Amino acid sequence: MDRQTAIEYLLDLYENPTHRGEMPDADTSVKGGNPGCGDIVTIHLKVDEDGTVKEIRFEGEGCTISQAAAEMVSNRMEGASLEEIETLSQDIIIDELGREVVISRPRCATLALGTLKQAVQEYKVNKGHGTRVAE
Repeated sequence: MDRQTAIEYLLDLYENPTHRGEMPDADTSVKGGNPGCGDIVTIHLKVDEDGTVKEIRFEGEGCTISQAAAEMVSNRMEGASLEEIETLSQDIIIDELGREVVISRPRCATLALGTLKQAVQEYKVNKGHGTRVAE
């Protein structure tokens, strides 16, 4: 993907998210952030009995890259198994967002994936019994 296409893709994800919002009945919710730049993402998960993520929602604030990445990761991993999430590489996310555009801000680009992986771990520890937001 060329630079301009990547920028347009990021802006579309940022401006038109389909997974942004609260999830009061989440099986687990985890808050992550980059203290240095102020990006914050909270990931909410609903998980089936077989370990498949049936719904992902996110809330947050921060730069276009961090929030666009949260939308992209949510869209990509909804319907995935917990194991698929745990093994997803940060490089794949950076490539899908447009490496040339986001490589100067890798922590912003991978905040959502890291937080999603923390949510999976939190879910496994608590077996999905209504965990609260972990920080």
